[in-house]
Amino acid sequence: MLGAALIPLGLDPRRWLDLRQAPRFLRDRRRFRAAGGRIDRLTPILSDYAAEAGEARGHYFHQDLLVATLIQAAAPARHIDVGSRIDGFVAHLAAFREVEVLDVRPLRLEHSRISFLQRDLTRADDELREVTDSLSCLHALEHFGLGRYGDPIDPQGHLKGFSALTAMLKPGGMLYLSVPIGRAGVYFNAHRVFEPADPLAWASGRLDLVRFDYVDDDGALHTQQTVGAVPDLDYGCGIYSLRRIADDDR
Repeated sequence: MLGAALIPLGLDPRRWLDLRQAPRFLRDRRRFRAAGGRIDRLTPILSDYAAEAGEARGHYFHQDLLVATLIQAAAPARHIDVGSRIDGFVAHLAAFREVEVLDVRPLRLEHSRISFLQRDLTRADDELREVTDSLSCLHALEHFGLGRYGDPIDPQGHLKGFSALTAMLKPGGMLYLSVPIGRAGVYFNAHRVFEPADPLAWASGRLDLVRFDYVDDDGALHTQQTVGAVPDLDYGCGIYSLRRIADDDR
């Protein structure tokens, strides 16, 4: 039970040690030595014997692939990412276009298609108003203000961050946002989980929902869904494509 509770936090004891596989490890070691192999140090990895070739499901796999595909199709003049995984989503984008990255943390970076600016979006910044026609923030907003990444403690951090994201968009610009959805709560200091309709309430009057997709508790993607029809989830991922409303359209 404890192990299952740790998995959403990125801590999976199943990947550390599976003692049921110890006999197989010992047999393999004997066979390797008998075949003339040299072993310099024992480093048992007992969880991979029955593993699949990789992970082709889950929050990050689906959101990174889906949103990168949407951005490629839209071909915006400028794209800025806020807080998403550099070695996941940002790398996907950099394979076919330039991308600017903003994060509260520093970043050592050497890539011709990726530029970086260190910023805290929970603090007002007039230099970042209406600067882009395309913006992403994937599995990051739920952390704002919890201090996990060295950011200032702020219970309203996610709301301030969302307002800053909205302000960064030019009228008609697109925001691609993903956050955990399911049993709403603050799981300090790991993350927040939101109700599926929460981002729409934050966006009210400022952004229109263009499409909604989500990943369920089993890691499967459901595309082109209705927010109100999401089943009860423990820890899913909502993926929102939102367009900023022009002032004269309000």
